[in-house]
Amino acid sequence: MKRREFLIASTAALAAGRIRRPPRARPTPSRAQLEWQQDELAMFLHFGVNTFTDREWGDGTEDPPIFAPANLDARQWARAARAAGFRAMILTAKHHDGFCLWPTATTEHSVANSPFRGGKGDVVREFTDACGAEGLKAGLYLSPWDRNASVYGDSQRYNDFYIAQLTELLTRYGPIAEVWFDGANGEGPNGRKQVYDWPRIWATVRSLQPNAVIFSDAGPDVRWIGNERGAAGETNWSTVDPAVVPYPGATGTGVTGMLQHGDPNGSVWRPGETDVSIRPGWFNHAAEDARVRTVDDLVSLYFTSVGRNSKLLLNVPPTRAGLLNAIDVSRIQGMHERLGAMFAHDYAAGHAVEWRVRGDGTAVMDLDLRAGPSISIASLGEDIRRGQRIARYRLEGESASGWRTLSEGTTIGYRKLERFEPATVQRIRLSILQSTDAPLPVRIGLYTG
Repeated sequence: MKRREFLIASTAALAAGRIRRPPRARPTPSRAQLEWQQDELAMFLHFGVNTFTDREWGDGTEDPPIFAPANLDARQWARAARAAGFRAMILTAKHHDGFCLWPTATTEHSVANSPFRGGKGDVVREFTDACGAEGLKAGLYLSPWDRNASVYGDSQRYNDFYIAQLTELLTRYGPIAEVWFDGANGEGPNGRKQVYDWPRIWATVRSLQPNAVIFSDAGPDVRWIGNERGAAGETNWSTVDPAVVPYPGATGTGVTGMLQHGDPNGSVWRPGETDVSIRPGWFNHAAEDARVRTVDDLVSLYFTSVGRNSKLLLNVPPTRAGLLNAIDVSRIQGMHERLGAMFAHDYAAGHAVEWRVRGDGTAVMDLDLRAGPSISIASLGEDIRRGQRIARYRLEGESASGWRTLSEGTTIGYRKLERFEPATVQRIRLSILQSTDAPLPVRIGLYTG
């Protein structure tokens, strides 16, 4: 279903009161899912042979000695991430080219056959150690598609090969907070497409890293938001119907809408992660230094991801030297400073809130601000430990000339950020106009922007 069709259908269902209230308890997040969303920001690091060939997708024929970062410093990555407000990092332990950033027993296509650290290097080890030293959570991406492996396309043999790689990664490096998969699937050398054993893959993660969240189109813990533009749906439910996206890379009716918007009647909790790169490409290319996203653009991405009940996974790729580019570092630091200034003072903090549930099941929150500050940003949040309920709301402000609508929306979830024209108001009213269950009080923050 296309986005417009999905929104029209959702709006019609809301207007007709057709959002069901299933008799079973509504889904709620696990502890790991809750902590994952509360982190808000994670950094993706695309790094490997593509960094040295200046390509986005390698073909698996790369000569391992090409991987030769002269000054690799994973602590520099982690320090930059922590200073910019990120709480986790995810490394491409293996991309589609099949080159492994750790010394593996499964293939010769790895750092063990490169000059890095005299053939004794282990980028995954340095990465996870750096995360631990800087207090960041570590995540790993292991590409299912492998253009180097001779057994790719021989489904059973490749699944065994892939599980062996996954087992190495999940048993050697301590706690892994997020294991990242995609549905990339190309033709193998024998012309057959690989059939991934996803139940076995997910069960391996559950067994070896029970506290990790598993990301893919199909979850099972966190879903892809459906694009790489950095934009979650303005309507974004953390609940989904798992039958619509049964496995990573699935296509068909409703997949795009489910990834982008979720489902108010979904039977499982599967929040969306919004991935996007700070550069035009995912790997570092010196020719793109002049096209790094601006601070303004990065702040906008925060509003369209974290501010739409999602989490932002921002790719900041290391250079051939093995360092984050100074331009990229300055931009993420600028984003952190700009957001810090925006949210430095909450005009709603400490003020009395009145919560009323009307006879028709809708609800109103009144906030008396007294001093009449000028505001232009509102932060709204549900207590998602009890699920996600709100399907439509309206935010109003009262000034000397009376009440005016500041913003209107559909879902709120963990966090919804609203920007509007500056308004000097004495009171704020949040009306919950539609919900899937009895509405609960909402966290409100008000800022000058």
